[in-house]
Amino acid sequence: MPSQRAGSEKIRAFLVANVADHPKDVVSFTASQFDISRPAVLRHMHQLIQDGQVGVEGRTRDRAYRLLPIVDKIFPYTVWPGLQEDIVWRDDVRPLLANLPENVVHICEYGLTEMLQNVVDHSEAISASVGLTYTLASVRLVVSDNGVGIFNKIQRALNLPDPRDSILELAKGKVTTDPNHHTGEGVFFTSRMFDDFVMMSGSLFFSHTRPVGKLEDWLLEANGKITEGTYIRMSISTRSQRTTRKVFDQFTTQDGEFGFTRTVVPVTLARVGEENLVSRSQAKRLLVRFERFKEIVLDFRGIKTIGLAFGDEVFRVFAGSHPEVQIFPINTRKQVREVIARAQSKEL
Repeated sequence: MPSQRAGSEKIRAFLVANVADHPKDVVSFTASQFDISRPAVLRHMHQLIQDGQVGVEGRTRDRAYRLLPIVDKIFPYTVWPGLQEDIVWRDDVRPLLANLPENVVHICEYGLTEMLQNVVDHSEAISASVGLTYTLASVRLVVSDNGVGIFNKIQRALNLPDPRDSILELAKGKVTTDPNHHTGEGVFFTSRMFDDFVMMSGSLFFSHTRPVGKLEDWLLEANGKITEGTYIRMSISTRSQRTTRKVFDQFTTQDGEFGFTRTVVPVTLARVGEENLVSRSQAKRLLVRFERFKEIVLDFRGIKTIGLAFGDEVFRVFAGSHPEVQIFPINTRKQVREVIARAQSKEL
């Protein structure tokens, strides 16, 4: 009996984990994965429906399944100095996350409190809201405000030429418009803790995803729509094995030095639109604040080529003048490796 119960739990867990990606064929997909009949899978699906965990729409061939939320709430707030992010978490959000693994709870607490603190301290907003959607498969948190917009705020504070450069700075980490009171680590670590992190402000859309078993992906684009203030959405699987400590540890130096001394920078965010990375000016924008770290991992995924001047500025000029900073290029194509090797072979 225990083994049969365990088998049933595995099948239902598989249905829950895959219904979002396979709303119309999740039954047949599950049957093939477990080598059992469709009627056997349907018995498990009917139990999930009866328990109020899965909803169904349509009939026969048009039938589609979807997870029903355990919690689906929006909390509105007036933004003022007395709005405390830890109290919002403790009183409004945490009580609704029953039966959630401790590691996922800690990630949700970190992300929500960091993003809400940014709203209070930086957004210049009058109102904000926190949204929570909790299903058997995932937790989604939304923090939005009607302030000046995070990309415009950073662009103005750092005197950047384009609001898209703000996203590159956020991806590096250690960027803040109030260095006396903030470390600039909140967005950086939050975007890497969740499976999916989306930030929209003005006409820009920025996302970072790290699906299970796949390479993480970065996206920056002008979406044609105008988002008032800032909208942030964070999602994580209820079965995630990630912990806040594991994420923090990824950004300490290889010798184990404590602190945020290592960063991973997606080089594709240094591009504006479809432009190629060819000039020293582009390289200098990428290199801003690199001296604050001891190890920089440059992720060239999605970059087919770089110019000689760009490579020379990064891997000869900057590297030569900052020997205390180690730069490690990864996911490089042949042409990029050749340019890097050429730059590194020269002397200052």
